[in-house]
Amino acid sequence: MKMIKPVGLHFFVRNILSFILLLLAFNTNAQKGYSSETQKKITEVENNICGSILLNGEQPVSMLERMAKYNVKGLSIAVIENYHVVWAKGYGWANEEEKIPVTTETLFEPGSISKTLNAVGILKLAQDGRVDLSTDINSMLKSWKFPYDSLSGGKKITLAHLLSHTAGLSVHGFPGHDIHGPVPTIYEVLDGKSPSLTSPVRSEFEPGLKHMYSGGGTSISQVLLTDIVQQQYDGWMDENILKPLGMMHSTFAQPPSAEKQRSCATGYSVNGTPVPGKFHVYPEQAAAGLWMTPTDLCNYIIDMQLAWKGGKSKVLNNEMVKLHLTPYIDESAAMGTFIEDHNGVRYFQHGAANDGFSGQFYGSMDKGYGVVVFLNSDYSRLINEVINSVAKVYQWENFYVAPQQKTSIRVSDETIKQYAGIYIFDNYWVAIGEKDKEFHYYQNQTYAKMHFLTTNSFFNEEFKAIKEMVKDEHGNVIGFDRIADGKKLPGAVKVGSPDTLKLANQSFSEIGWYLFENRNYKEALAYFSRGSQLYPEDLNMLINKAHFCLLNSDYEGGLAIYKSHLADSVREGYSWKDLMTDDFKYLKDAGVDMELFEKVFAELRIRLPE
Repeated sequence: MKMIKPVGLHFFVRNILSFILLLLAFNTNAQKGYSSETQKKITEVENNICGSILLNGEQPVSMLERMAKYNVKGLSIAVIENYHVVWAKGYGWANEEEKIPVTTETLFEPGSISKTLNAVGILKLAQDGRVDLSTDINSMLKSWKFPYDSLSGGKKITLAHLLSHTAGLSVHGFPGHDIHGPVPTIYEVLDGKSPSLTSPVRSEFEPGLKHMYSGGGTSISQVLLTDIVQQQYDGWMDENILKPLGMMHSTFAQPPSAEKQRSCATGYSVNGTPVPGKFHVYPEQAAAGLWMTPTDLCNYIIDMQLAWKGGKSKVLNNEMVKLHLTPYIDESAAMGTFIEDHNGVRYFQHGAANDGFSGQFYGSMDKGYGVVVFLNSDYSRLINEVINSVAKVYQWENFYVAPQQKTSIRVSDETIKQYAGIYIFDNYWVAIGEKDKEFHYYQNQTYAKMHFLTTNSFFNEEFKAIKEMVKDEHGNVIGFDRIADGKKLPGAVKVGSPDTLKLANQSFSEIGWYLFENRNYKEALAYFSRGSQLYPEDLNMLINKAHFCLLNSDYEGGLAIYKSHLADSVREGYSWKDLMTDDFKYLKDAGVDMELFEKVFAELRIRLPE
């Protein structure tokens, strides 16, 4: 789990400085040569940026002001109108420390959009008769075979399943690896062997049953492609897919060549800290490894749009384009894209997020317009705001959502403090807490600001429902009701103690690390302890309990857990000691006092990581 570091006391001052620097970068990055009409639309897009809610009479602001607010260092955008790229532009810094501005040729690594182009590659092989989309993948895999088990229900996985995320496979996404190594092979990733940081890619349920997003499944298609073409993945994709589509700057190479790296943006965390080594390496090239520019990606979008309306794609025939842009089994997931219906107007799209990067593209199916936005930031909220502005200015049919005007009131910290805690609804957890001297509502790894309508109810820009706090007869907070579009949703219950709580093991871990980020070590230990009671075979849960024993000064309790599992294997090729070492580095980087951890390593005669 990535840490969100405290922003410190000088956050406001740094924001002002960042805004000034962005203004300078804006002047550097301005693109010349557009018509007055196009330039007018660019200006309108740039000055109509806001969230879904305008609070207390506020108005939309400029792109650069919003970038400064969200601590986004750099942004790159390209806009499509009438099947042409009508403008592209960079804002801010590709590398703030070296004062390298974002240009239209700056490369970004936004992650999962890689799956879209990978799907085009697989569909090209199917078109050429080299693979079968509806055949058992093991009949085509040569260097590695998928280990079927009882969870697959006796059914076989196909390439169509892999491309549409309907294979029932594990491993949603990948964390990336330090450019200085060690970096696993794609085979170590698939089998969850060290130095891979993810579990093995295996069946969760039978294929074809339903949609469940799996970068792990995409990685299997990567191996299958290289087995068939007998070439390196990035080389074949470059010559057969990227170049023919006009994606001349883009590359699947991991890491990119030294020449390409001069054009690569540096990735930044939510709080503006650069990714170590500037960016992470992804051996999972098909799932997350494509470096590209917005203009390059627009060339792919336009190619698909023209082919969809009856023209000719540069790489796929019309049958394969239809598969690429038509939902398969799931109502929205196609083979490499996701389809959205906006009251009868359809769009194909894909979002993306790697460490330090995020992105999104949209292309209309029938109208000839679209957009690509990339950030070198983990915080992706700005992307949808920019896309909504583009949709408004270019009058996209049934897409633009006007912001709501709302009024909030000031509520004292003493009142909000009563609401702090962990809440459960629909077997899902959320939290209200305090971090960096500000209260927040936390859901889906998002710290959302609380805007109060009354002293007892609040809303967030990020989440639709209004929350109305519920108290018992003694005035103690016991939960909150949720209301969206005038309808009452299932309410949330405040957790008094985790001792009787029954949740998935992943939820206990998520809650524990959320509490860690807020430096609530005592309560975090209680959740890891409860998780260990329910899931005694979960070694990750047990080692987390040991860590938090130390963080609560219980040295003997933590040591006993470490010592009793020294001979255990967390997964094939990855030992308990490996996990201890990796967690030591993580905790040290998070600023934890490591004295007791160093004492444990010394007593157990385990070498401290460098």
